[in-house]
Amino acid sequence: MISIQKEDNFFVARCPELNVTSQGKTLEDAQANIKEAIELYIESFGIENIPQEISQPFWTTVDVAHA
Repeated sequence: MISIQKEDNFFVARCPELNVTSQGKTLEDAQANIKEAIELYIESFGIENIPQEISQPFWTTVDVAHA
């Protein structure tokens, strides 16, 4: 699973299970770049250390007090 967030002028893509991060100027670039980064990770380190069970993220909101 990957997450992509817009940060300043780039889209930053992260794969937390593998601790792999990439970026791109467009959403499509970020998707292509994280795919390549994951493929390079697997090529370098193999698949033995990839978690077999992937946890699903839980997204929620919180109210924050401000001054």
